[in-house]
Amino acid sequence: MGEKTKLDPKFAYWKGIPREEITWHPTVDESRCTGCGMCVTSCGRKVFDYDWERRKAVVARPLQCMVGCTSCQVWCIFEAISFPDPEYVRDLIKKRKVLSLVKKQLEEEGILKRSSFQNPFPPIHNPD
Repeated sequence: MGEKTKLDPKFAYWKGIPREEITWHPTVDESRCTGCGMCVTSCGRKVFDYDWERRKAVVARPLQCMVGCTSCQVWCIFEAISFPDPEYVRDLIKKRKVLSLVKKQLEEEGILKRSSFQNPFPPIHNPD
């Protein structure tokens, strides 16, 4: 199994939020994991290591997981990988006002003209 490594600075924040404050990473159910290695070899962020003694995948670098990604769960034909409810990420985006940061980023990168942004969350009118 790999050694514990310091969090790579490029993974330290997600949309301005310290990654340590975000509870999003895969969990491997050892009773279902067959050790096929699909997650270990397919994850582009190197979240997993392979435990050769137990012949199982292990989540070695959870904070490197892209917030909202569930690719490894989809690839696992043995259904050994799970994630928190995706609603957690949606709530995080709303509560931490991530869309404001995204709008600014789009403007700075010249992808979005300031006058063309449409708020994807129109005001909610709750009937009493």
